[in-house]
Amino acid sequence: MIRFANPLFLLLLGIVPLLIWYLSRIGRRYEGTIRIPSARHHFDRFRRRGALRIRLLRGLQLCVIALLIIALARPRIVDSLSETTVDVVDIILVIDISSSMLAQDFQPNRLEAVKSTAADFIANRSADRIGILVFAKETFVQCPLTVDKDVLHSLLGEITVAEKSYDGTAIGMAIANATNRLRNSPAKNKLMILLSDGSNNAGQLDPLTAADLARQFGIKIYTVGAGQKGTAPYPVSGRGVMRIEVDMDEPTLKEIARVTGGKYYRAENETSLAEIYDEINRMERTEIRVREYTEYRELFPWFMIPALVLGLCHEILARIVFRSRVW
Repeated sequence: MIRFANPLFLLLLGIVPLLIWYLSRIGRRYEGTIRIPSARHHFDRFRRRGALRIRLLRGLQLCVIALLIIALARPRIVDSLSETTVDVVDIILVIDISSSMLAQDFQPNRLEAVKSTAADFIANRSADRIGILVFAKETFVQCPLTVDKDVLHSLLGEITVAEKSYDGTAIGMAIANATNRLRNSPAKNKLMILLSDGSNNAGQLDPLTAADLARQFGIKIYTVGAGQKGTAPYPVSGRGVMRIEVDMDEPTLKEIARVTGGKYYRAENETSLAEIYDEINRMERTEIRVREYTEYRELFPWFMIPALVLGLCHEILARIVFRSRVW
């Protein structure tokens, strides 16, 4: 690709047509003339020869000016080579959608706070494939692994608390299903972020057995326990907001993280939840190595040298061959 280092100099090329116009219209008034007593002594071939010489010398001068202007603009060929290596991280967000996620110790409730912080986390992972899995008594794939962040944000916004018939907390089955989504991934790093506010009370698989299965496939699990300790405000139909006991199995969540090489976090409000996602984001960064080479081959000598040669030709013709100084 040819580019100019000083492209503004190309504006000076506008001088060339102005000079042509000036010499053809106005410049003739200032040319020297020779008076002769009779036209029969003025032969046409001499007139034609003189006009040809003038055009030749002026053409050489205009070519020299144009070539010098282009040389000043420094045309050059730019060859760029960019090599990028990306170690992609495949991530599954495993989100509890049991009815307890409506507790209002987060604003406006646990589930909405999780969706908001998860959206920020997704936005910061531009190169990674991310999927979303939600669970209560059953597990549902909200979004398969994808790099399309618009789709992820759209499907994340559609998450709601599970219907009453699906209410419960099947942590073991959620881990197993997420593992199934990640086990055949070609990514070097595979990661699961599991958020729950309760204890395993559904499903046919023990959470620690599922965690050991994830470990065998090289999947790291970060676990997040959401909710205040003790009691939390919870909306009860027809009775307003009541405080209910927080039933969270922290020892199991900690052991899941330990077995898989991850880490356990406790989030008691939306601020601490956002900080947890930020910390995981910093710890599990996508490694990007970029090597970029740019080679410039200057072309101005291809214009400067011809300008010098044409300039010398002009001077030789004007001073030695034609023995005149004509503009």
